[in-house]
Amino acid sequence: MKNKVLIVILIVIFVGILLGIQQMLKTQNTDVAKEREENTMVLDVTSSNFEEEVLKNEKPVLVDFYADWCGPCKMLSPIVEEVAKEIDSVKVCRINIDENEDLAVEYGIMSIPTLIVFKNGEVANQTVGVVGKSDILEMIK
Repeated sequence: MKNKVLIVILIVIFVGILLGIQQMLKTQNTDVAKEREENTMVLDVTSSNFEEEVLKNEKPVLVDFYADWCGPCKMLSPIVEEVAKEIDSVKVCRINIDENEDLAVEYGIMSIPTLIVFKNGEVANQTVGVVGKSDILEMIK
């Protein structure tokens, strides 16, 4: 009987430790995501500010259509971020297609990641899939 009680106590302690670790990791991941957002040069655009930030912008605008669950999008994101930090003559934005389905439909986004360059409110160039930095720089010329 004592062994059974001891086993139950150990299981409860073990589960408590696991829950504590899970909470610590969740907090750490949230902090990393917040820090990444604060340090980014890429503007998050939504349906409500798309016209102002993209279509009416005097500069060319590179828009990254992505989703949080998309592996290739995660691969492309640091490259887009590099471009945003290095090129001042182009505004760089990203649109989460899960949260802004209307924009994905309007611009015929069938696969992600999709990059679109807008100039004077019009689509000037477009690519689908993971591309290299040199390809992106060529797109925005």
